[in-house]
Amino acid sequence: MPDHWLHQCKGFLIDLDGTVYRGKQALPQAREFVEWLQQTGKRYLFVTNNSAPLPEELTDRLCQMGIPAASEHIFTSSQATVMYIKEHAATENPSYYAIGEKGLHTALQTAGFIYEEDNPDYVIVGIDREITYKKLMIASLAIQKGAVFLGTNADKRVPAERGLVPGAGALNAALATASGVNPVWVGKPEAWMLDYSMRKMGTLPKETVMIGDNLDTDVQAGANTGVRTVLLLTGYSKREDVERSTVKPTAVINDLTELLQILS
Repeated sequence: MPDHWLHQCKGFLIDLDGTVYRGKQALPQAREFVEWLQQTGKRYLFVTNNSAPLPEELTDRLCQMGIPAASEHIFTSSQATVMYIKEHAATENPSYYAIGEKGLHTALQTAGFIYEEDNPDYVIVGIDREITYKKLMIASLAIQKGAVFLGTNADKRVPAERGLVPGAGALNAALATASGVNPVWVGKPEAWMLDYSMRKMGTLPKETVMIGDNLDTDVQAGANTGVRTVLLLTGYSKREDVERSTVKPTAVINDLTELLQILS
């Protein structure tokens, strides 16, 4: 279909879990889709709300599945949070206290921000599978003193082998209750994540597409930024969810195999 609107897109923003892979398994045609992006010279980023991993870890994960990847094609909510702080901070090297895992802490440290527990400029909260009462207490007291409260992403629950488990949004909700302050969200579906992604790619909303499996994050993010969206029915959201939703994707496609048929 040479006249399909997808052919006119210069930049592709692609969700990972549920879109390119599920758990440790690549979804069918994931490798071929990325190879098509490379062969056609399209700009692309894998855009994930997961703040925990380093970009290099996600690159290794993709490569182990046979999907060609490089760290410059990875954009996490941790990286987006750093860009948000750089854009909004009153000083070049603001202080911060963070609840999160390696990906978040490394991104903040690499940016040159200063770790501070007592009176930081920012409190940043991502997923932390070693959360403690002490961490929440330090963060709550800092927010009450005036620290800006940032949440990497609002995902309350995330899929795991045993079922749905608490995500970053659940930890942020606990801290919002304790501090009396709601966080500023950075990750999808907020506009920040896609705006920064397009800035990295050098594309405009009208020439960009967001491809993902989640109406609430991927498709809503596109709606919030004026980016067209493709919902793949390979993960979180189902066709009946689209029928009930007030936010509609530009296209609903069964899987990457069907997407490649349209693009080829």
